[in-house]
Amino acid sequence: MIPLRFFILIATLAFAAAAHAQTHKPASSPKTTTDEKCGPLAGQVLRCPQFGFTYKVIFGWVDRTADMQQDESLPDQSANAESGNTTSGTSDQPKPASSASSETLLAVFERPPAAPGDAINSAVVIAAEPLANYHGIKIAADYLNPISELAEQRGFKVVNQPYASSLGTKQLARADFSKQHGKLTMWQSSLVMIEKGYIVSFTFVGGSQDEVDDLLANLNFVAGKQAPHSAKAARE
Repeated sequence: MIPLRFFILIATLAFAAAAHAQTHKPASSPKTTTDEKCGPLAGQVLRCPQFGFTYKVIFGWVDRTADMQQDESLPDQSANAESGNTTSGTSDQPKPASSASSETLLAVFERPPAAPGDAINSAVVIAAEPLANYHGIKIAADYLNPISELAEQRGFKVVNQPYASSLGTKQLARADFSKQHGKLTMWQSSLVMIEKGYIVSFTFVGGSQDEVDDLLANLNFVAGKQAPHSAKAARE
């Protein structure tokens, strides 16, 4: 199985699977200049010239990016992140990657991850890690295939197997998942691209597919000096 050294899901979608990964020495990260680095979040917008995108965060959402970045040096605890109440508690907290060379670019939640609530705690997580960490991954869809397998093992239904998704002029691989929790359903879409020697993942979680699509609509890609291309425009 392809080693998965990358946290990618929220709540019970703990797909980091360090226990399933073969041991390997993390590859050194490609060098990035200060002007190209992503973030930090400013004015509700994450700007990432390194990978050519921006993401607009909904006003009032809770930013946990710094906490995630600090936790990335800790051992992976995804084995302890099995299902719980997805409406509250720490099960809504994304799990850090076990590889020190991976990086959380954005981690935002509709409410604090530990706060109780009567609805799915919607979230957006964007992360990147060096492609050189993985053997066998040639295209973005290769990264989604084992994620889909692990999702099913965790009790999630794969709504859509990995497929090509166009956001403006940008091509990404996408897979969609859902899981029933009592009367609630958690929906998730994960999109992946390979850019400048990195695997970049965009994960959106919500209480409905429409909500997930609305969150995705705030993702924009910039091609050179052209105007940004939004996910919403790509669907219209």
